Amino acid sequence: MLFTADHDEPRRILQKFIAAEINPFVDEWEEVGQFPSHDLFKKLGDLGFLGLNKPVEFGGQGLDYSYALMMAEELGAIHCGGVPMAIGVQTDMATPALARFGSDEVRREFLAPAIAGDAVACIGVSEPGAGSDVASIKTNARSDGDDYVINGGKMWITNGVKADWICLLANTSDGQVHRNKSLICVPMKSKGVEVARKLDKMGMRSSDTAQIFFDNVRVPRRNRIGEEGMGFTYQMVQFQEERLWGAAACLKAHEYIIAETIEYTRNRKAFGKTILDNQIVHFKLAEMQTEVEMLRALIYRAAEALIAGEDVTRLATMAKLKAGRLGRELTDACLQFWGGMGFMNETHVSRAYRDSRLTSIGGGADEVMLTVLCKMMGTLPGTKGNA
Repeated sequence: MLFTADHDEPRRILQKFIAAEINPFVDEWEEVGQFPSHDLFKKLGDLGFLGLNKPVEFGGQGLDYSYALMMAEELGAIHCGGVPMAIGVQTDMATPALARFGSDEVRREFLAPAIAGDAVACIGVSEPGAGSDVASIKTNARSDGDDYVINGGKMWITNGVKADWICLLANTSDGQVHRNKSLICVPMKSKGVEVARKLDKMGMRSSDTAQIFFDNVRVPRRNRIGEEGMGFTYQMVQFQEERLWGAAACLKAHEYIIAETIEYTRNRKAFGKTILDNQIVHFKLAEMQTEVEMLRALIYRAAEALIAGEDVTRLATMAKLKAGRLGRELTDACLQFWGGMGFMNETHVSRAYRDSRLTSIGGGADEVMLTVLCKMMGTLPGTKGNA
C-alpha cells in the first residue's frame, strides 16, 4: 500500500493550508500574473513541505517518495496550474539532483535554504534552440582556475523572475554531447546574470516564467553538482521525479473540473432538460473519471517502484505522456459542456483548459515521451528494447 495512516496528518495540514493560504487569492494572482513566491514558500518551508523526502541534515524530513507524491497530488486542489507548478519546481525539479549528488558544501549553500523556504529555486535546462532536445544546449561553462565562466541563455524558466538561484545545465567541455554537461548552482544575483524578460504565457498566468542571459558569469567550480560531465545523466534522473510530479499534480485538478462540470450541467437547462440529462454528457464524464483513476494507478505503481530503488524511466514517461493527453481531452470535453460560459476567463474550466496544455510540452514533449518509449520497446531503427 502506497499511503498509510502516517500520511493522513501531513495531508490534512496541506489541505488546510491550500484552503486558507492559496485558493482565496488565486484569482488575484492570476490577474496580476504573479504570486508572492518568497512569502508562500517560506510558509511551506516552515511547515516542512519543501523537503519531505530530502536529507534531514539539510533541513528535510527524510521521508520516502510517497510523501512527496502525496504533496504533488494535493497541490492539484489549487485552483490554478501556475502556483503548484512553481512549488513543484522547488521540490521536484530544481533540487532532486542536488539532494542526491551534491557535495555537503553545495547542499548547505543551496539545498538547505530551498528546503527552509528562504530561497526560491529554478531549473535552467531549456534554451530557444534546445527544449526537449536537452543534448543540444549551447550554454557553456568554461573552467578558469577555481571558477566556471558561464555564457549563454535559458528560456521558459519557471520561477526565473523571482529565483535566488538556478540549477543550470551547461556544457563544461567539448566532448560527446551526453558526457560534456554539468549541473551547476548559480546565484541569480551573480554579476552577468540578466533576467531579460518575463514571458507572457497562454496559461499558468500566476507563475513567473523568464528568459535569462549569462554574460561571463563567474561562479566557483565547487558549485557543481556531483561529477563534471555527468550533468546530462543527472538531469535524466531528475526528470523521473519531474515527470511523475507533473502527472500526479493533474489528478485532483482533473477531478475538480469534472465535479464542477457535473454541478454546472446539472443546473443548466436547454431544450427542456438539463445538460447533464443528455447521455453523451454523463457518459463522457464517467469515462473521464475512469481515465483519471487509471492514471492514478499508473502513477502509484511508478512511485512504488521508485521507492524500491528501481529505474522508473518507462513508467514515469508513460505517466507524463498520459497525463498530458488526458488533460487536453478532459478539459476540452468539459469546456464544451459549459457552452458559452466555458469560453469565459472567469470560469475554472477555461483556466484549466489553458493551464493543462503545458503538460504535453514542458518536461519533455509528448513526441519525446513516445520516442523514449519506442527506444525502450525496440521499435526504432537500431534499437532492441528493454521494456
